[in-house]
Amino acid sequence: MTDLPEFTEYDTRLGGYAVVRRDDHVLLALWNEPADPLWALPGGGVELHEELEDAVVREVREETGYDVRLGRLLGVATRVTPPERRFVASDRWQKNVQVVFEATVVGGQLTAEVDGTTSEARWLRVADLPRLPRVDLVARFLG
Repeated sequence: MTDLPEFTEYDTRLGGYAVVRRDDHVLLALWNEPADPLWALPGGGVELHEELEDAVVREVREETGYDVRLGRLLGVATRVTPPERRFVASDRWQKNVQVVFEATVVGGQLTAEVDGTTSEARWLRVADLPRLPRVDLVARFLG
């Protein structure tokens, strides 16, 4: 992998995500950007002016309709995407830094995001996750 770009020659995207559990279920959002949609943790990109934690709360609200309170940090995952696999056209590689928190619903009502990168939010049984099309982040933090 010596032909990878130097750190000044690629883009970095910081994202914040939430694991929201209720009994034996977890709240997931159906990510609609890939050709075949995938179940994902609710969350997404952190805007330049935002604190990470504020972005997670905002993204969960946008994608699921729920207001959440963040709990402990569960971990950080990274993923490297070559230019030809990026969803926004670019000739640069991208490093995704994904920060995952526990979260608890404190208000709101389940709803789908309108005109966004997710098309549905749903409580799914944790035991069913291995059989569902899902992003790596779900597999890493939930199985």
